[in-house]
Amino acid sequence: MTIPAEIRTERLILRPWRAEDAAEMRPILEANWAHLSPWIPARVATPAPIGELADRLADFGAQFAANREWRYGMFALDDQRMLGEVSLFPRAAQGRVPFDESDRAEIGYWLREDDTGRGLVTEAVRAVFDAACAIERFSLIEIRCDARNTASAAVPRRLGFVLDATIDEGGEPPVQLQVWVTRLRSSAG
Repeated sequence: MTIPAEIRTERLILRPWRAEDAAEMRPILEANWAHLSPWIPARVATPAPIGELADRLADFGAQFAANREWRYGMFALDDQRMLGEVSLFPRAAQGRVPFDESDRAEIGYWLREDDTGRGLVTEAVRAVFDAACAIERFSLIEIRCDARNTASAAVPRRLGFVLDATIDEGGEPPVQLQVWVTRLRSSAG
């Protein structure tokens, strides 16, 4: 199994998070709290002191190196500016699992608000999707998003994913979670 440590696209560099990214990330999370917090887990979206963010990002990098989950920091190729994240998580039907128990993967993403509407997430997701397709144990790739997040749901639609299910997650406000899929092969390898 090989997940590339760095992926370059026409406009992006995707690479594992590093502790030293915390100083740049903190003001992005602060400025984008209202934009991100309805859609991504608080442990990712919440602005925190730089030391705490550095620990969080170092842990993300360690998880990447250990092949438990692959969170790529998304940076502009031209000026290296931090844009967001695109992630790949091993899954099974019951949820996220260790890689050796997985038969599919889930792609997640977030982007700072001032860079939305330029196709950057679609470009990043396509690149991570291509990397995931090379992993034989993955028979399916999923993207899960809140049905209210129309911008997020547009990404899998643009990339040819099919809406497979809508799950009532409950909560307040109630969440309808869309599950978009692309089948790679008939069974896990």
